[in-house]
Amino acid sequence: MHDHPTRRGFLGLSAGAALLAGCGTATPSSGGSGGRLRAAFAGGGATEVLDPHLANLFNEAARAKALYDKLADLGPDVSPQPRLAEKWEPDADFTVWRITLRQARFHDGRPVRAQDVLASYARIADPGRTFRARSSLALIDLPNSRAVDDRTVEFRLRRPFAELPNVLAAFGTSIVPEGTTDFSKPVGSGPFSFVSWQPGRSVLLKRNPDYWEGAPYIEELEFLIANEESARVNALLGGQVEYAHDLTPATARQHEGRVTIVRAPNSAMQAFAMKVDRAPFDDRDLREAMFLLTDRQRLVDTVMPGAGQIGNDLFGKGYLHYASEIPQRTHDVDRAKALIRKAGAEGLPIELTTSTAAAGFVEAATVFAEQLRAAGLKAEIRTGSKDTYWADILTRGSIASFRSGAMPIETHIAQRLLSTSTTNTTKWARPEFDALYETAVSARAAADRESAYLQLQRMLHAEGGLLVWGFADWIVATSPKLSGVRAAPANTLDWARFDKVRLA
Repeated sequence: MHDHPTRRGFLGLSAGAALLAGCGTATPSSGGSGGRLRAAFAGGGATEVLDPHLANLFNEAARAKALYDKLADLGPDVSPQPRLAEKWEPDADFTVWRITLRQARFHDGRPVRAQDVLASYARIADPGRTFRARSSLALIDLPNSRAVDDRTVEFRLRRPFAELPNVLAAFGTSIVPEGTTDFSKPVGSGPFSFVSWQPGRSVLLKRNPDYWEGAPYIEELEFLIANEESARVNALLGGQVEYAHDLTPATARQHEGRVTIVRAPNSAMQAFAMKVDRAPFDDRDLREAMFLLTDRQRLVDTVMPGAGQIGNDLFGKGYLHYASEIPQRTHDVDRAKALIRKAGAEGLPIELTTSTAAAGFVEAATVFAEQLRAAGLKAEIRTGSKDTYWADILTRGSIASFRSGAMPIETHIAQRLLSTSTTNTTKWARPEFDALYETAVSARAAADRESAYLQLQRMLHAEGGLLVWGFADWIVATSPKLSGVRAAPANTLDWARFDKVRLA
């Protein structure tokens, strides 16, 4: 790395983002406000969208946060916080919830109404579409829900559900104006409004002066694509951007002092996802061997030294309902080898899919492949396309690098681990697990819900397909002239919260 972009680093940003002609440095203004903030994210190429219900990548999520609002979002402890919903009130058995909307307007001046909420949720829940949040909304009986008035929504549920606020805060549940079908020039109610879009390259937004929570400090917000970490960092060092998303610990240490490093501890789950519906990981003994042969500490020390902690094959360490009482799995190569022999898998080729789509993936796959070989398996690494990686691993391969930002444990289960989940990368599908989830979310007593969540996690720990080896700090880097960036876990309210930052 150098103080100014290397030719390779600059071309990496230019090819991926094609910096817009005339984009100079952000314009200073008095009072630490105004100017254009340029933020560099990894992207998804031609597959990227501005439709918030189709958002899947972090850059898409950050853009959706800027353009749109949800009824709720997740606080720093991953508990739901009111946003467009001013308040929510359930009935005694959690089957009817009344949502009161705050006074807010879309970018075209129309008020945000209960009818917009119902139409947005109906679109997400359309069985003919594959929206990520569809499974989360399945419990809402939308045909029998109603707009009491313009600012009051009454949701009727198909069953008792004590954690509906998690649904209101779920990834991909932004509210759009009723009847919206075209997102080429999107209209939301968020802190920024749309100016222009070059698909796979850049998105330019401007301040919404009428935002319900107060107008952003900056005048303009530009999202630029730089898939390689080196390109993002070099662009930051060279003054082409003021915000670089998703850095490795090594890169952060190397440049701390020249740029501002913002760390959010315990933010990103790091894992390998095994598909349990196909060979070779349809064999429970082989899955257990994979858990045991994993040297988690070595992975943490290699991939995120000083910026992470080991995992225990469960999502959401430290979150509400996390099963901390389940003993930590330890590294046991001898036991792993015995299980590999029992499964008849000695010398079995294992194709491990990874990608540069996320920082540290290739490094983690390299270390893990060595651990597989040490246990008697023939590991082969296949590097997938960074542009289509997340879509590809939903259906292809048998084991792949995986990660996740923050979300409630209930939401993680609903979106990834039920038979009906639309982003079920491990293909975990167990009727008894689905039934236990229903118990967890419908029980009136908090103690009963907690007991069910513990049982769910015991099942996953014993025989699931998600090998969670660590939890990483979330690291971003900013220009010293940018202030107000918060150390918040990815996918929470204060992550990529650009309406609250200032440029000096």
